[in-house]
Amino acid sequence: MISIECAAVLFDMDGVLVDSTPAVARVWGWWARERGLDPDKIIRQAHGRPNLETIRELLPGADHAAETWKVEQREREDTAGIIALPGALEILRALPEDRWAVVTSATRELAELRLRVAGLPAPKNLLTASEIHRGKPHPEPYLKGAALLGVSAAQCLVVEDAPSGVRSGKSAGARVLALRTTASDADLLAAGADWLADTLAALSPAKVSPTRLSFSLNSPR
Repeated sequence: MISIECAAVLFDMDGVLVDSTPAVARVWGWWARERGLDPDKIIRQAHGRPNLETIRELLPGADHAAETWKVEQREREDTAGIIALPGALEILRALPEDRWAVVTSATRELAELRLRVAGLPAPKNLLTASEIHRGKPHPEPYLKGAALLGVSAAQCLVVEDAPSGVRSGKSAGARVLALRTTASDADLLAAGADWLADTLAALSPAKVSPTRLSFSLNSPR
């Protein structure tokens, strides 16, 4: 059992709070096949990053705004199988709403939709791709997420599932709990994860106060 103390928690959404993997695979698989690209490679590359940044890398000469709109429109239409991951609802209910934020590479509209479909509470503090200039792995998302809560990133626990998100949290100065929902242990550790766990069900609030949070982490790593 590991003890973790922090002032606030910054949660990624997809792969941490919400299981949207089937929907993401369907949408990006469709997009890749339409353009003659390798679906498996594209799905891995797109996870945990803003759609616009992925599309810029893959199709440098394309109309990036139009391509991004196509992907996001499809994502909004495809919500089949989106559910809350184990432990997500319980931990969000246990924390004061001003002590946690969701920091996601999805747009605000898509993030609100997926959280609602999964049956999770709407966050008081939500930072999305709509509010950032440089997405994960850049530190900007988690620096801004911490600022929403009035604390420094160094005082926060970041919970992530993608190597790009782990790098974003670490470069912002936070400690990072990485969940094994979408990436390998080796990739998460190489990105700098401090701890590994299967899902949020392994993280239990031990003490909650207006300024300090204490958790017990039941994990072999």
